[in-house]
Amino acid sequence: MLVKTYGSAVHGVNATTITIEVNITRGANFYLVGLPDAAVKESQQRIESALREHGHKIPGKKVVINMAPADIRKEGSAYDLTLAIGILAADEKINTEEIHKYMIMGELSLDGTLQPIKGVLPIAIQARAENFKGFILPKENAREAAVVDNLEVYGVQNIKEVIDFFEGKSDLEPTIVDTRKEFFENIKKFELDFLDVKGQENVKRALEIGAAGGHNIIMIGPPGAGKTMISKRIPSILPPLTLREALETTKIHSVAGKTERNSSLVTQRPFRSPHHTISDVALVGGGQFPQPGEISLAHNGVLFLDELPEFKRTVLEVMRQPLEDRTITISRAKFSVEYPANFMLVASMNPCPCGYYNHPERDCVCSTGVVQKYLNKISGPLLDRIDIHIEVVPVPFAKLSEASPGESSETVRQRVINARQIQEERFKTHKGIHNNAQMTSKLMRQYCKIDEAGSSLLKNAMERLGLSARAYDRILKVSRTIADLTGCDNIKTEHLAEAIQYRSLDRESWGK
Repeated sequence: MLVKTYGSAVHGVNATTITIEVNITRGANFYLVGLPDAAVKESQQRIESALREHGHKIPGKKVVINMAPADIRKEGSAYDLTLAIGILAADEKINTEEIHKYMIMGELSLDGTLQPIKGVLPIAIQARAENFKGFILPKENAREAAVVDNLEVYGVQNIKEVIDFFEGKSDLEPTIVDTRKEFFENIKKFELDFLDVKGQENVKRALEIGAAGGHNIIMIGPPGAGKTMISKRIPSILPPLTLREALETTKIHSVAGKTERNSSLVTQRPFRSPHHTISDVALVGGGQFPQPGEISLAHNGVLFLDELPEFKRTVLEVMRQPLEDRTITISRAKFSVEYPANFMLVASMNPCPCGYYNHPERDCVCSTGVVQKYLNKISGPLLDRIDIHIEVVPVPFAKLSEASPGESSETVRQRVINARQIQEERFKTHKGIHNNAQMTSKLMRQYCKIDEAGSSLLKNAMERLGLSARAYDRILKVSRTIADLTGCDNIKTEHLAEAIQYRSLDRESWGK
């Protein structure tokens, strides 16, 4: 008897429905075709053991299973349940009338229990698009799939529940999630707050400007100055995720298997902090069977690179194109996948190998030229994509022992949201442009006009401080954001003066 069941393959951040055709006829042997990988081929042993535990078995006949379309490679163990139900149906051990209405996915243990799988959210979205009645999957993944409305989602713990469901012996309880309620309840819950940061007012101001305009930031300072502590609090001052952004972010984390069990939507902006030993493939994504990398997992959030010069040069250079295009395309001989990568880059570094160049109290022990050589580990083109350079100095004891709290993240965040709303209104007719950091040269000429006094100030600053030509555009973009934070329509000289301070590494005197 020929029976069809349905699973799904994830390609990039989208899913493709896979039809599992099972035909059982006279003869012997078990054939699994349709470009399955090793994990799919090994499903026979898992299915055989799981069925035996619940009083069933693979029939001693000729079993032919085709996974269509046959030109798409099928990967992973998530097809175990799809195949097992197809075999039972083709062997006429369970009712086949309702099977075609459901998407069925899950990895089987030897005792028939189901293990969680990856990519549930894209699969659920595709199932709804193709008008499936429901989605049967492991219980740990049910809340994630239930984010998709107009689709019945059934979380099950073992294969016996699925068999009884199709036999009509028992009903499954659908998982229901009030997506909007949960989303809006959790978007403002943060464990870390700017209240915890003592002193460092200039650094907090720079981060506020960066968050308001979507600017990339690099912090330079000695060990223990608080660079990492402050960076971890950046998501708490960024505007809350929109429902669309939350869905995008959850899809990426779902495909990578990074979502928490029994969770639904990602409600807070991601903060990713890879170690400096990371490979270029792990950072941007890829591999034999491409997976999203750290820059995609940081989509709509923050990518923090601590000790930037310690990263391999090749790793840093592969980020140049994603920083401009906000996407990363991974190409292979037979296909290519595209992952979104719209993130705010925040980097930190010591000013020299010993860490104490320009320290107010301790002497640098690095020899002549070593400081500049250390800085040269970061290429000019990458530094060109970082708008704000801020020097971080250690906090004196008097500041650390102060009892009075600083500004809360909520207060700063409200100013950031107000500035972002101004930018959204400004760029509403420009597709793909949402903040000042994304402005093109044409848009800068339109929105970053400065008066004669401002032009004179900028000219003098570039000549006296030895600022490079690449600093010019960055100063204008940052000054536009500073003007937005103060609610000014035009860029004033004080906005330019503050923006000029944030180009430390462009000064010719730095490191000499």
